[in-house]
Amino acid sequence: MTPTKDTHVTESIETILSRLQAGPVLLDIGASGEAPPLWRHIAPWSTIVGFDPDARGIAPAAHASFKRGVMVRKAVTSEAASEVTFHLTRFPACSSTLAPDTKALGDYLFADLFDVERQVTVPAITLDAALQEQRLTGIDWFKADSQGTDLRLFNDLNDDMRKRVLAVDVEPGLIDAYVHEDLFTDVHRNLLMQGFWLSDLTVRGSVRIRPSTARMAQSLAPEITRERIEQRHKPSPGWCEARYLRTIDSIGGAHATEREYALLWVFAMLDRQVAFALDVTESFRVRYAENEMWRLMRDHAIAELRRLALARTPADGLPRRIARRIRRMLCG
Repeated sequence: MTPTKDTHVTESIETILSRLQAGPVLLDIGASGEAPPLWRHIAPWSTIVGFDPDARGIAPAAHASFKRGVMVRKAVTSEAASEVTFHLTRFPACSSTLAPDTKALGDYLFADLFDVERQVTVPAITLDAALQEQRLTGIDWFKADSQGTDLRLFNDLNDDMRKRVLAVDVEPGLIDAYVHEDLFTDVHRNLLMQGFWLSDLTVRGSVRIRPSTARMAQSLAPEITRERIEQRHKPSPGWCEARYLRTIDSIGGAHATEREYALLWVFAMLDRQVAFALDVTESFRVRYAENEMWRLMRDHAIAELRRLALARTPADGLPRRIARRIRRMLCG
């Protein structure tokens, strides 16, 4: 999930955002390191609220480019509690309120990244309580990398706030890396039922080999190092980075505003879902008529679709004979 580098797309997004009275509100759970790269394009208009009790991986100026940035050094939980046990792992990004599933992880080369160095008690807070503290009445983009609890945290939002979320980024597991974690199968089914569609999916993983076996292999052939195995061997799926956008049919209900449609359009354009953005534009027209905001959204989406339609593809540069042969092979 990398940011688009198309200058004209960025400019069109900036044009729309500059006309909104209230910019996007972004929620970042597991905010170690920098903010998501895709958010850089909308940072000057956005409020970002980050959560992470493990300060080891937090970048000092992670929110410097945002209109407003708040970092909450507490663990987010789905149950009301003032404190919670936090498992600090060897690799900070693997730390979690859930205990690593050492038995399941033992079959994978990266198992040692989940070694718990120590358990600490950290302050805890629910999302609703945290948002009330920051005087925020809604969030537009929910991003969670909580190491196993993404779905339960999203569902812990009060109903009204959850129904107005327009984009969701989660990193659910495909294997049991943590005890009782929310797996992708659960997350995907639940979000579809709540009116979202899967816009992007990147599968990540690790080589499936027990660390003891890897050490044995290196003892017999020193060139078989862990680094070379990780770089050159096929990984097995372990988790995924998934992005969901709200469907047009589920947006806002009777109380939907122009802002919600415009932000859904912005998020779709950011994620290079230009065709869907044009669908949003048409739905906007039906609901609010042909106003200036509609014309801006339509014209920018059409211009980008036109650019894509006219862009050269690798096949465009092939000799015609080869191109025809490839088409015959594909089409029969």
